[in-house]
Amino acid sequence: MTTYNTAESMSGDMDKPLISGQLFESNPNLTEIPSQAQTVGILGSGDFARSLATRLVGSGFGVVVGSRNPKRTAGWFPAAAQVTIQAEAVSTPEIIFVAMYREHYSTLCSLSDLLVGKILVDVSNSTEQEHLQQRESNAEHLASLFPTCTVVKAFNVISAWTLQAGPRDGNKQVLISGDQQEAKHKVSEIARAMGFSPVDMGSLASAREIEAVPLRLLPEWKIPTILALGLFICFYTYNFIRDVLHPYIQEHKNRFYKLPVSVVNTTLPCVAYVMLSLVYLPGVLATILQLHRGTKYRRFPDWLDHWLQHRKQIGLISFFCASLHAVYSFCLPLRRSHRYQIINDAVKQVLANKSNIWNEEEVWRLEIYVSLGILALGILSLLAITSLPSISNSLNWREFSFVQSTLGFLALVVTTFHTLTYGWTRAFEESRYKFYLPPTFTLTLLVPCVVILAKGLFLLPCLRRRLARIRRGWEKETTVKFVLPTDYPHTEKTSHV
Repeated sequence: MTTYNTAESMSGDMDKPLISGQLFESNPNLTEIPSQAQTVGILGSGDFARSLATRLVGSGFGVVVGSRNPKRTAGWFPAAAQVTIQAEAVSTPEIIFVAMYREHYSTLCSLSDLLVGKILVDVSNSTEQEHLQQRESNAEHLASLFPTCTVVKAFNVISAWTLQAGPRDGNKQVLISGDQQEAKHKVSEIARAMGFSPVDMGSLASAREIEAVPLRLLPEWKIPTILALGLFICFYTYNFIRDVLHPYIQEHKNRFYKLPVSVVNTTLPCVAYVMLSLVYLPGVLATILQLHRGTKYRRFPDWLDHWLQHRKQIGLISFFCASLHAVYSFCLPLRRSHRYQIINDAVKQVLANKSNIWNEEEVWRLEIYVSLGILALGILSLLAITSLPSISNSLNWREFSFVQSTLGFLALVVTTFHTLTYGWTRAFEESRYKFYLPPTFTLTLLVPCVVILAKGLFLLPCLRRRLARIRRGWEKETTVKFVLPTDYPHTEKTSHV
């Protein structure tokens, strides 16, 4: 077999390979072919093909790469990989990875005789527009071009970077589909040898669904993001009307300068507070349903089930808004308007001939308010960190439940006291304007207080015992009959489980 181990000099950054040559020099396994290693073929010389060859060689496989220009691309691959023409690359291996775009499949038709009986692993993906226009998946199209081959869809959800860095730094799951179980088993063994976890998705007809996975843009974040954006718009509009538009209409005071910073900073904690309460509200509703039904074996409504599944994303958005609120609060004294306000207050104090305007109540209120805010943000930071897969996987269930449930509820309580301290008695102050608009913090207290009150009611002994029985399998109005021996004093006993 003719191989080329040197690459012609290239010009331009576009010709540089994704894999650095230092990767080959630092790992001696990439420069030596293991003895009696299974050989696999790769058709293609792009970034993914190079990353795939590197991972296969590092996992102990022999690799033969087929390229239209092997002399130019040989230097991009590990020295242990043989880079040759496509016809020679497919002659020996039983399993061949097709790492090229769909429009280039037809260029392989000249290799049909050499590919008879081979297992072709399609690793390609389509753009979103191509996926909508095409009725059949790339793998099914490849199978129609080569009916004498067995086509398996795999590795398309794994990025080139994940192949280089290893499965520990990326998603470990490899979705696999195909019509022949034996072929899928062989590809699964290769995936395991590379450190990934194969997942059988069924027949080749499911390849279209697998190819749609990389096209999804944060599907689990869509509803929480829309919810947070909707809350932000509502609270921002209300704050604008109350703090800017209302004074302008009633007293002709121009406060539109508050829109970029002050109004945003007033809105962010409202969104963070309500979103945090929405993390624990579905749990309260689920508990009420279980108590009402007297069983845990009936499914929740779809809307509640989806709500429960999005609690992690809702909580992280709450933490994000709270962090922004902290940053905005630190920046408030840096504004020019704040400096002017300090000067104006000083002038008013001089004109009023007041030497001391110290207000003990206000001092204590702000001290407690800031302290509670810092504590709440610290607990939310802990919740956000433990939600990371690398951290949560290191915790057992009791530890994870304590952090996410107990500390999470504690964060909601601390945030409630933080809000109440901020409001103090201002919610009951008489309005200077004709139309009274309550402060924003009074509106945000509704949902969190309902959650806290419900959680407190669930701690009552009567409800707590009933809920514990339900979660251990007890069902209302359901009996289990135990038949005892005939010589037992009572021939039959009925017990509620």
